[in-house]
Amino acid sequence: MLGYYRDEETTKKACPDGWFRTGDLGVMHPDGYIELKDRSKDIIISGGENIASVEIEQALASHPAVLESAVVAAPDEKWGEIPVAFVTLKDGEKVEAEELIKHLRSVLAHYKVPKIVNFCELPKTATGKIQKYVLRERASHA
Repeated sequence: MLGYYRDEETTKKACPDGWFRTGDLGVMHPDGYIELKDRSKDIIISGGENIASVEIEQALASHPAVLESAVVAAPDEKWGEIPVAFVTLKDGEKVEAEELIKHLRSVLAHYKVPKIVNFCELPKTATGKIQKYVLRERASHA
């Protein structure tokens, strides 16, 4: 990558030594397979525990009523941050937040389960990528 278009400052931050820092986090398995887990800016630190937003999103996707979801951190006085879910349901589907939370508790550790579930259309870029920064802003004012 040569840099961000007309943004030298962001380019300097992302490529301090000529290598592009993606912010992706992953693990390398013994067989050499690299598994991407999440982006560093999307990790939620709640009560000292690191929570991958992708893990919660995958668990939400396993519910039959969920079309898509995004999970972000919201500030919390007690825990520092807590996960907050934003969910779009499939056409014709209806489900309460409590049902989704119960589903998540059956597949995730309890500290990873969002206490807040918002039902909405997810904001996206022109290329269809979910704009998590918009959701972080919403979550911080909830």
